[in-house]
Amino acid sequence: MENSELLQKIVVLLVCIHMELYGCRKRSRCCTSQIGYALVPMIARGAMLGPDQPIILHMLDIEAASDILKGVKMELMDGAFPLLKDVITTTDVIQACKGVDIAIMLGGFPRMKGMSNKDLIKKNIGIYKAQASALEQHADPNCKVLVVSHPGNTYALILKEYAPSIPEENITSLARLDHNRALCQLSENLNVHIGDVKNVIMWGSHSSNQYPDGNHALVNIGVGHKSVKELVTDNHWLNTEFITNVQERSEAIIKARRLSSALSTATATCDHMRDWILGTPKGTWVSMGVYSDGSYGVQPGLIYSFPVTCEKGQWSIVQGLKIDEFARGKMDALEKELIDEKTFAHSCLH
Repeated sequence: MENSELLQKIVVLLVCIHMELYGCRKRSRCCTSQIGYALVPMIARGAMLGPDQPIILHMLDIEAASDILKGVKMELMDGAFPLLKDVITTTDVIQACKGVDIAIMLGGFPRMKGMSNKDLIKKNIGIYKAQASALEQHADPNCKVLVVSHPGNTYALILKEYAPSIPEENITSLARLDHNRALCQLSENLNVHIGDVKNVIMWGSHSSNQYPDGNHALVNIGVGHKSVKELVTDNHWLNTEFITNVQERSEAIIKARRLSSALSTATATCDHMRDWILGTPKGTWVSMGVYSDGSYGVQPGLIYSFPVTCEKGQWSIVQGLKIDEFARGKMDALEKELIDEKTFAHSCLH
């Protein structure tokens, strides 16, 4: 028997809600469906959970997209992925959630022109409440949840509240896309390979005021590591263009590609789950939206992006980093945004 057959099969739930639910004819332009389509072969090939981990994939979508799900399943079967032991496609949230070990929440009403985070929360909060209840009743008690749909921090809070038996440390939101974008900006500025840069931080959440922090980042120079602050010729750049380049990356991609950044989002989703479950390399941290315990003065009970290390399926917030006045102001502003979103979300539920 192959060693991989000795491992427990992990059941992955992928929630993909198409814009078609809302009468949009341009389904092919839906970022959610594009992310899901890019993500499924990565999962099936082992990019998320490793090359020896068998997987059963559950895919949930709305009734109107059931034929699309069947088509994606056919393609997965035709891909002949050795790790993919079964694919379940369904429009029934209860069937989708049964026994899942990992839940990746992609779905939600997409941001339309002029919509704020609060507009999105009002549209999507009922969806996340219902899915949380299904996970609570039918998922594995130790299910790990990643919310990708924006604003993920607040949706993750709703999931935590309506799935109380799932440990709070098991509900996270995606910060890795912006983390990876920050690595890219540093590598381009320093003209080094992106694999030689590590330990940027995305504090707070993905928003128009997001804060990529390069003050603690390191670069492998072949005989050890040097700090980015030592290597960047213009330190002012770290507090100006570096930040705006990351903030505006989504719009730049949409302008160039005429579609959202689905591929890089799918890659970041894989990165997040892989490092969470398999562990981060020694001396390296990543950014994850996790339940605040009060670290760095952030209000406990928020889902807030921190630098974390991961080992044996558990994350730990990196402690003791020096926070300068500029960073403190950015972090506090993001905390306030998330507190306001949390309050608004609760007002929509009651």
